[in-house]
Amino acid sequence: MVMIDVLKNHATEIGQQTMLVYEGNETTYAEFYEQAKSIASYLQSKSFQKDEIIAILMDNSDQFPIVYFAIQMAGYIAMPINTKLATPEIAYIIDNSNAKAIIFDEHLEQLIEPIQHPFQLKLKMTELAKLSTTGLDYSEPEIHADDVAVVMYTSGTTGKSKGVMLTHGNIYETARNWSVPMELTSKDRLFICTPLFHCAGAHVFMVPTFLNGATFIIESSFSPKNIIQKLSETEATFFFGVPSMYTLILNSEVDDFDVSNLRLFGYGAAPMPYELVKRLKDAYPKVKVQNFYGQTENSPAATSLLDEDALTKIGSVGKALMNTEVQISDGEGGVLPNGYVGEIIVKGPQVMKGYLNNPDETAFALRDGWLYTGDLGRMDDEGYLYIVDRKKDMIIRNGENIYPIEIEEVLFQMPEIFEAAVIGLPHAVYGEVPKAYVRVKEGKTLSEQQILDYCVTQLAKYKLPYDIEFIDELPRNASGKVLKHALKKQGGFI
Repeated sequence: MVMIDVLKNHATEIGQQTMLVYEGNETTYAEFYEQAKSIASYLQSKSFQKDEIIAILMDNSDQFPIVYFAIQMAGYIAMPINTKLATPEIAYIIDNSNAKAIIFDEHLEQLIEPIQHPFQLKLKMTELAKLSTTGLDYSEPEIHADDVAVVMYTSGTTGKSKGVMLTHGNIYETARNWSVPMELTSKDRLFICTPLFHCAGAHVFMVPTFLNGATFIIESSFSPKNIIQKLSETEATFFFGVPSMYTLILNSEVDDFDVSNLRLFGYGAAPMPYELVKRLKDAYPKVKVQNFYGQTENSPAATSLLDEDALTKIGSVGKALMNTEVQISDGEGGVLPNGYVGEIIVKGPQVMKGYLNNPDETAFALRDGWLYTGDLGRMDDEGYLYIVDRKKDMIIRNGENIYPIEIEEVLFQMPEIFEAAVIGLPHAVYGEVPKAYVRVKEGKTLSEQQILDYCVTQLAKYKLPYDIEFIDELPRNASGKVLKHALKKQGGFI
């Protein structure tokens, strides 16, 4: 069983059930399947080869899930791209994946116009809506669980994006894994405003919703002033956000809206402090709070911290999901005892097939059936996992992963810069933001604004340095490695 089989069955068995809600418009399961089948038949008419990649550059809307599954229904591989990326970053993903086509929102066209890539098809959503598929027959492809369904690019510790290959089986098993702790039923109405091009938005929330025949309410953006009102108006039962969203919600003056249908607040991407969990539960005592932990490489599905542990297991990301094993590796093939810090490794049917066109990184990440996450953590005696540190040096800004080396490489392109280092700076709202330390070449001058003006042409907006400090010399160890820990200590951030 794979998700496109589930959707076909739903179209027949619960066809009149509302599947999608977006800007007041509703789409049933039957309507969804027919629209996706129509797009799939059009794509098949373009004679792409099975397993070729079709990129998606789209913001949140009711069209995203239709296109996402239409590509898979046609027998091709869907590749959602982060719409916040800069053109050079998108170009790298397109070229590295050798995408044959791209479907995109019209307002994002300027991002791909400069890209020189031999697409067989470039299709705006406005054009797709006008296409006639009369006379085109849809042919159901032969799909196996271990066939690649989706490629999602995620930054690696080297700073170069890597294409994570997720199979039809990975996605289906992830949906099953998350359905249990979320206690999803067909009566649920999940409200999401975090991006669907992210693995969490697509596979932790969208796909489990569809698996259970529930309703998926899509919001294009987050506004703390009216989010509670919308949760009330849509009769949502579940809301997911990153911790900074909940901070903004609690700090906003909201009227007394009826959210009696709401039963669950989900969060992930960053830890939620005790004080914030307490405030949230005090403000909404009938709503459970649940943490979600995983990486794109495991679809993402590893552990979950349930509501009953939210205030007693502070700092924990919970216990392993069903059909999932989580251990702490000593780095030499052994498993560390409880309480010891090591690398978190995960095994289960949701673990990726590998990295696209990258056998070396695949071999490094997947060893003896285990995914080596790069996150450091420890396990307590009750099986609760605690993350001690994120992947080396990674910054998480409002749920977005940023690797300092991505920014450093851009800074090094400026001829005036001798050396640079980027660290994560704590931020009350965003969680973390990038701070750049810059050493200018002797005899050269450079301003903070000049640096930002250049970075904005090369990086996504959320990756731009939030703060820039000019420094005479970067602290280094005996081997010449920059001591970022010393920079954090020097700045009073640890």
